[in-house]
Amino acid sequence: MLYIGIDLGTSAVKLLLMDEEGHIKNTISKEYPLEFPQPGWSQQNPEDWKKAVLGGIPELLASFDKSQVAGIGAGGQMHGLVVLDENDQVIRPAILWNDGRTAKEVEYLNEEIGREKLSALTANIAFAGFTAPKILWMKKNEPENFARIRKIMLPKDYINYILTGVHCTDYSDASGMLLLDVEHKCWSKEMLDLCGITEAQMPKLFESYEAVGTLRPDIAAQLGLPETVTVCAGAGDNAAAAVGTGTVGEGACNISLGTSGTLFISSDHFGVDPHNALHAFAHADGHYHLMGCMLSAASCNKWWMDDILGTQDYSGAQAAITDDMLGRNHVYFLPYLMGERSPINDTNARSVFLGMTMDTTRTDLTQAVLEGVAFAIRDSFEVARSLGLDIRHSMICGGGAKSPLWKKIIANVLNVELDTPASEQGPGMGGAMLAMVACGAYPSVQAVCDKLVRVADTVHPDPAIAARYEERYRQFSQIYPALKALYPKML
Repeated sequence: MLYIGIDLGTSAVKLLLMDEEGHIKNTISKEYPLEFPQPGWSQQNPEDWKKAVLGGIPELLASFDKSQVAGIGAGGQMHGLVVLDENDQVIRPAILWNDGRTAKEVEYLNEEIGREKLSALTANIAFAGFTAPKILWMKKNEPENFARIRKIMLPKDYINYILTGVHCTDYSDASGMLLLDVEHKCWSKEMLDLCGITEAQMPKLFESYEAVGTLRPDIAAQLGLPETVTVCAGAGDNAAAAVGTGTVGEGACNISLGTSGTLFISSDHFGVDPHNALHAFAHADGHYHLMGCMLSAASCNKWWMDDILGTQDYSGAQAAITDDMLGRNHVYFLPYLMGERSPINDTNARSVFLGMTMDTTRTDLTQAVLEGVAFAIRDSFEVARSLGLDIRHSMICGGGAKSPLWKKIIANVLNVELDTPASEQGPGMGGAMLAMVACGAYPSVQAVCDKLVRVADTVHPDPAIAARYEERYRQFSQIYPALKALYPKML
């Protein structure tokens, strides 16, 4: 049988077709626009996601027997606020994960409601990207639209609704809304009340690998698929990517180097970082995970290459960076192009190059961008270490992981072994694997990961380079604290 995986990203949806043995039969990508109506704002029209998915699936299946498709699973960008009216029509553009308009709402939640109370209710504190602050912003700034809300959901849940007619979400994605009691896996009535919404407005909760329904007859006809195709709840993009890299079970780790960057640590047990620098979320395997998320990772390099240097030759720009240069760069880069989440939680933070001199070269700056992202990942890694987690190796995925140089830098900055999966398809592969479990092809998420995930190569840290980076990281870690007080004055 065949399974469709949907990776509903920020700039495009990526669709893949996969069989039960893990062979990728086909992939396609459909781009859609991203809106920045004001500085720091980021939103999208959910109808663009719908058109991309419904238009892309027939293309994906064009040369295949559609009757063999058994299931569909999605991994999607997290936190985005999708609101529907009484006719299930989209009320306004979705406010996305990297939107920074909710600074006042975040301050209200963390300072007036209180971090300790939020953590007790949801296992997390408020971040600008989370959904609850967006709801409060909408309530204050768009009261007419707020009054029309009949359903609140997340981006990939809107796609699942289009496919099945079911208002649903999964625990991993819901964990990032600041509305879920993560430990007990239920909506927090106190948080819903605080936001002025009801449980009736929330989608039904499922485990990621559970079936939420089958295709609506009209959608099945439009796609040319059987109405019996099972759609699973799916997962937030990081949890889905973790499944795709086999990052399940106690202590498994994955670094995702996509538009955003994440450090993902799987656990069989619920646990909370006492400082809430790392998110405590449910995992797609039915258990839990800790996660550090930086808002700009591979997008920093894309910005640097595309917008500043004006080139698409990424590998060419990195070719001049040799091993002897690693850990010796005199230029630092703070990767806060969209503010920052983990672990500093500062929407006012901005990027900066520091340490340039008359002999600084374009190559030095390119290296600084790559290293700055690695150092910021190390910031979350340090929090994990402070909790007693001893991480010696990690999987790595995402577009940035296609760079051998960047992987070498990260391996040495973190001083860990980095494994690259043989089939690196991110959240889409994880979504398809979750669909296999929903359809009964595998008994559990652990089982499908054990069967399908293989390591293609491993990058080992070099003791000499790692030692040099240790010193550079200690210097990097002093830059943000020195600049923190200046950022609000620059707005």
